[in-house]
Amino acid sequence: MKSLYVRLVRLVAAPLRAIGVLGCLRRRAPRSRTATWLLSLFAIHDVDGLQELDVPWWTFDSADRAADWLREHPGARVFEWGSGASTMWLASRAGSVHSVEHHAGWASMIAPRLPDNVELRVVEPVASDAPVVGSAKPGHGGLDFADYVAAIDDVPGEFDLVVIDGRAREACLARAVDRLAPGGVIVFDNVDRRRYVDAIDSTVAAVGDRVSVTMTRGLTPALPYPTRTALLHSSLVPTRDAGVT
Repeated sequence: MKSLYVRLVRLVAAPLRAIGVLGCLRRRAPRSRTATWLLSLFAIHDVDGLQELDVPWWTFDSADRAADWLREHPGARVFEWGSGASTMWLASRAGSVHSVEHHAGWASMIAPRLPDNVELRVVEPVASDAPVVGSAKPGHGGLDFADYVAAIDDVPGEFDLVVIDGRAREACLARAVDRLAPGGVIVFDNVDRRRYVDAIDSTVAAVGDRVSVTMTRGLTPALPYPTRTALLHSSLVPTRDAGVT
């Protein structure tokens, strides 16, 4: 169904480009959220298109909040599970980005587009009859993502912002909380899924008042329907300047 939708969108884009509709939207996009969203619908699975629009694949509301936070924390250290348009968006706003990707083919396409302040690492899942860390995503049964989740442990220090937008997200969240700097933020995408909401609720219950949650819902780049992205804020008072290790 997803591949059919992508083909349909690209088929529709050709005549709209020919009659100047996409050009008109492109001229308005920097100032118009609606124009940016409409253009992004034609950039689904098009990394260059989304990079040109300068949007991550989260809700617009969550991206606005994250952008405001990063402006207030220059030089922020970022860790990200799941690379893509968000990696380039983060790189232009943060001091450094450590991104881990489970799909080598996707990473090979992303890597040439990344600036020097990004470190992209590929950690593929391992076939296993009894995965230590599995993924509930259809088609990923029998794969162990334990090394992928643990990749954050190979980068020393705390992180000011952590993005969870890849595989085995529940396990990633459990790892992220303990590596978040005081006053830091976790961006957890696609929380329309019940298992992700349950993971967030369990985490908040476990850490008490250390973390507060803001749920955002609304338009999302490249998608024709609203989604939800959660922001988890560390309520601890920072004891160092953001980005200093």
